[in-house]
Amino acid sequence: MLEHYTYRVTWSPEDQEYVGLCAEFPSLSWLAETCEAAFAGIREVVVGCVADMQESGEEAPEPFADRTYSGKFMVRVPPEIHRALTIRAAEEGVSLNRLISARLAQESP
Repeated sequence: MLEHYTYRVTWSPEDQEYVGLCAEFPSLSWLAETCEAAFAGIREVVVGCVADMQESGEEAPEPFADRTYSGKFMVRVPPEIHRALTIRAAEEGVSLNRLISARLAQESP
């Protein structure tokens, strides 16, 4: 399970080092001089954190990769944005859902 967590290493301009992160544990991080060391460091921190959680009877978060997603979520927007998006979808000849899905797809990594 630990290898299924979502890890990321990025450069921290403030610290002038690489920072290792884990999406399932947003409060954890590891700074290192190299990308590889930051990745190894955050993995070690997560291993320790999960071990501590298990010892205290807490349940570790399920990795995002192992979760099931329905493909549906609700987003609340101001009425004027809803109106503008509905008009835009009609002008483009697509459903509001298709318009929003396409826009989100453009923004995703």
